[in-house]
Amino acid sequence: QLQLVESGGGLAQPGGSLRLSCAASAFNLHFYAITWFRQAPGQERERLSCINSLGGSTDFAEAVKGRFTISRDNAKNTVYLQIDSLKPEDTGVYTCAGSPTFQGTVCTGDFTSWGQGTQVTVTS
Repeated sequence: QLQLVESGGGLAQPGGSLRLSCAASAFNLHFYAITWFRQAPGQERERLSCINSLGGSTDFAEAVKGRFTISRDNAKNTVYLQIDSLKPEDTGVYTCAGSPTFQGTVCTGDFTSWGQGTQVTVTS
């Protein structure tokens, strides 16, 4: 069972940047597509971005296009979410999830592993 651990969250100012990490416990992260989610206080979880297993395909929610970048380093068993030009509405718990469907070559909604989340708070 793939275990995922997020890190990199914290307190940040508007206009700043953060890089979140999603580290996998297993050596076979390259079989998983990884999707990042965000849940703001009092709101439903929101799908932000996905990267397929080899990193050749990514997608982003319209709300974050242009400010968020997703990447992965399979040698380090880690997926990253770079957030630039932070806004107060980026505040929330960021969670990554893994999908092994088609060996992760396609971003699907069939998640088998979830991290515990990392808190991001954007405030001046």
